Amino acid sequence: MFRYLCMLGYLGFVAAAKLDNGGKHWAVIVAGSNGYGNYRHQADVCHAYHVLKDHGIEEENIIVMMYDDIAHNEENPDKGVIINRPNGENVYEGVKIDYKGKDVTPEVFLAVIQGHKSAVSGVGTGRVLESGSNDNVFINFVDHGAPGLVAFPSAELHARKLMEALKYMHSNQMYHEMVIYLEACESGSMFQKLLPDNLNIYATTAANAKESSYAIYFDKKLDTYLGDVYSVKWMENADVDNLNKETLMAQFKEVKKETNTSHVMEYGDMSLSKQPAGDFLGNTPSARNIYYPHLPDDAVPSPDVDLHILSHKIAVATSEEDRVAHQERLVQLIHERDEITQEMKHIVSFALNHQHLSVSEAMANRSEIINFDCYEPAVVFYSENCRQLSQTPFALRVLYALQNVCNVEDIKLEAIINAMEKVC
Repeated sequence: MFRYLCMLGYLGFVAAAKLDNGGKHWAVIVAGSNGYGNYRHQADVCHAYHVLKDHGIEEENIIVMMYDDIAHNEENPDKGVIINRPNGENVYEGVKIDYKGKDVTPEVFLAVIQGHKSAVSGVGTGRVLESGSNDNVFINFVDHGAPGLVAFPSAELHARKLMEALKYMHSNQMYHEMVIYLEACESGSMFQKLLPDNLNIYATTAANAKESSYAIYFDKKLDTYLGDVYSVKWMENADVDNLNKETLMAQFKEVKKETNTSHVMEYGDMSLSKQPAGDFLGNTPSARNIYYPHLPDDAVPSPDVDLHILSHKIAVATSEEDRVAHQERLVQLIHERDEITQEMKHIVSFALNHQHLSVSEAMANRSEIINFDCYEPAVVFYSENCRQLSQTPFALRVLYALQNVCNVEDIKLEAIINAMEKVC
């Protein structure tokens, strides 16, 4: 699949991409995490920026949100450099970031995609989508997730909020057609049974509604993972294929085949998948002819990335002091995970009060059904009173238990809130 000639770099003139109806291309690309351990998310977004720009989408039509704490991070031995695969190009170079640091929030993201300029006045560059009824919009989001939500550095974006924004965009004729690529654990839950097929939106996700997405390309020098499987597969495809001939469906099938770690999914208006990928990723032929040599598959579940990184640090430690420090951190991390799991078991036990569903069933089973009226406020309460999700990523991994309890017909939200008050 990933073939072709030499690498010409990111610089050089690229003709602006145009749509047949005279409309423009617009894009919003977001990395919703921070911290060096999440290096791969910002690497994915930086790479995506160049994919779009190289295929003719103009800089002024690409809006970027990323925390921007990786390129010059004290843990990064290559200051000012971010790569998305081993020995890869510096994808950080030339990326124009509109919202960084504390400005990377669900509220800013929703304001940006809905074109609410006043809501981001004085924030970042203040740029928002100014797309119209003839324009195509591409949204790419990369981060951690859980049933019915994706994470940001200090908060979460819930599925229904996203859906409200997409419907607003449709009703206000902010696009002709839209494509969304979403990288996160349980990312399918953001669209399953939620995204209608009459909004002219086609979405694909890294995983279904109840499984992890996967990180890939561990770099021993950088001591972190450089990308996420689904993300690097669609971008490496876009880098080398003719996007004017390759349809979205053809790309989806190729990425689904290459992403053998999770189930890549599609939602929304399937008729859009028959269109060229260039209608959304840029339809100007790229001057960057790239050869991607095959690399060993070293993919790991996203929730286990921190464990793998620490295990590597222990293996290569050059001093006993460092080795012991990394071992202690690993033990602490495992203990924290056990503590969070046990805490959730107690919450479930109090909430169920031995009714209908056993604690073991609630903690073992994963469902694709979400009772949002119960689950969403339960998650908000849990994050505010038990474990702040943005600061404790593993807590995202146990939210499915709240989802299961909310699906029990006779269980009220009040009982779940009371259980959390007792335990937390």
